[in-house]
Amino acid sequence: MTAGPITTSSETGHDTIRIQLTPTEAAHTAALAERLSSTAPGAVDHPDWIAAARTASCALPVRLLRAIRSYRNDPGTDGLLAIGRLPVTGDALPPTPTVAQSVEPAATVPAAISMLVGLQLGEIVAYRDEKRGALVQNVVPVPALETSQSNGGSVALQFHTENAFHPHRPDHIGLLCLRPAREGVGTYIASIRRALPLLTDKDVAVLREPRFTTCAPPSFGAADYSCPHPVLSGHLEDPDIRVDFHATSALDDGGAAALDRLGAALDSVRCELALQAGEMVFLDNRLVVHGRGAFTPRYDGTDRWLHRVFVHLDNRRNREWRIDAGAVLI
Repeated sequence: MTAGPITTSSETGHDTIRIQLTPTEAAHTAALAERLSSTAPGAVDHPDWIAAARTASCALPVRLLRAIRSYRNDPGTDGLLAIGRLPVTGDALPPTPTVAQSVEPAATVPAAISMLVGLQLGEIVAYRDEKRGALVQNVVPVPALETSQSNGGSVALQFHTENAFHPHRPDHIGLLCLRPAREGVGTYIASIRRALPLLTDKDVAVLREPRFTTCAPPSFGAADYSCPHPVLSGHLEDPDIRVDFHATSALDDGGAAALDRLGAALDSVRCELALQAGEMVFLDNRLVVHGRGAFTPRYDGTDRWLHRVFVHLDNRRNREWRIDAGAVLI
């Protein structure tokens, strides 16, 4: 095992910052998560428990801390951090949930692992109108949501920036696999760092203008998030991306054509992440769009199950949106 985090290239040419825990590191992480899971009040969303988790996260294995810090500094071409061999044991898990708005309020060991790693990257946040503001959310197929463009659906999920409509969308998304998919379905990801060279200067110029709007889902109520915005912003050669190909619309034909070509470019550079139990991946939500292929769940307790956390890098920036200065945003 190498002494530090490594960047590897797959056969498809995609590179990711990766770390595989050694057995000793996995055992250390398991003990840390078990102690945290039994820490009062045992509730993931309680401020006292979050504070304890933040402190405990500093005791994660040093190689893992180095990998997280390296990723925070520069997430790489594909905007991904992949962590393997985290201590998640499938045999000890309950059946995969099948209800809408599924979350993990209790401080289970997998929930503790999600929080420990996420809190070393930044601050974990949630949104009041999304899954009741829970910090650790379950990504599972739900019978009532089969045809929806949501984490509970099983139809193909279009490429999107997470919460693209929101002015304080997550900087990073963490996905911890508790139970892998039997059907082979994974998470599609595509980085603007790879897609940008495939666009013309004219299309890039259009995408950098406020000629697009993104609708919020019905769960966010009557709040108006429809202010026109660019799809690409920031550095000319290394822009951020903000788009949801289900919810983002162009205000004119030129914008619509550029948006279509962006979608084609992203699709041409996409890769698939088929997470296994104990694998966790972080996506840089400023650089990466993600989606999912269609699949047929069984709803028998053995379907794909991920924990999801949202991370902000600067909690001061979103202060006016955080309820009582806590972790939940309006």
